[in-house]
Amino acid sequence: MDELIQRAAQLLAQARQAVALTGAGLSTPSGIPDFRSQDTGLWENYDPMEIATFQAFRRRPVEFFNWIRPLARRMFMAQPNAAHLALAELKNAGVVKHIITQNIDGLQQRAGASDVIELHGDIYTGTCVNCYAIFHSRQFQAEFIESDYVPHCPECGGIIKPNVILFGEALPVRALMAAKRAVAECDVLLIAGSSLEVAPASDLPMLARSHQARVIIINQGSTYLDDFCDLLIQFDVALALPAIAAACLRRRIQSDQTT
Repeated sequence: MDELIQRAAQLLAQARQAVALTGAGLSTPSGIPDFRSQDTGLWENYDPMEIATFQAFRRRPVEFFNWIRPLARRMFMAQPNAAHLALAELKNAGVVKHIITQNIDGLQQRAGASDVIELHGDIYTGTCVNCYAIFHSRQFQAEFIESDYVPHCPECGGIIKPNVILFGEALPVRALMAAKRAVAECDVLLIAGSSLEVAPASDLPMLARSHQARVIIINQGSTYLDDFCDLLIQFDVALALPAIAAACLRRRIQSDQTT
């Protein structure tokens, strides 16, 4: 494992422009369940096509909010883990130029990283489905979490939909284009905690490979890219990423001292 850590640190330290792509596995150490893990995944007891589509939200909003309420509660209470902090440290040091995330929990920003590209939206804002007014979740958080309250717009009475991307919805155009630009320009793509099963995020590594960028995968489960990446670390991201960040930053310091 130490050899893999050092190789990852070297690739990042030597990168001209490294980009990170993160998924649900980055936040599971913070107590937030992913979607597919047996016994603990969010889809274990729900059919996503019945509960997490925009059409289902419009037809049965109470069922949708009953499903998302326990998840939102965990996200509001969760704290960034060592993997979030390590990535934020790498970004703030200029090693990683962009962080692209599939997560909606905002933990990467709370760990200290700015300008995170959120492909699947976030749980902290919502939009009225009638008048499109935008609200911050803190306006409704207490009632929403502690009761069966469905948030309604104080202006027009429409239901406020959390700004998370549901099945059948298009990804935010600006976020998707920013992610594609970042990956198209990178020479190292660090994938952390993503199973790479959800498109179009899962297509980004192939965009990186198309221009010979090096690809590092840190994930406990398997991905379609395992046999084609430059470095595969099947280990806990909360342990691997801090070790990689520390080794990478040491290399950067040593390099600066010799120049």
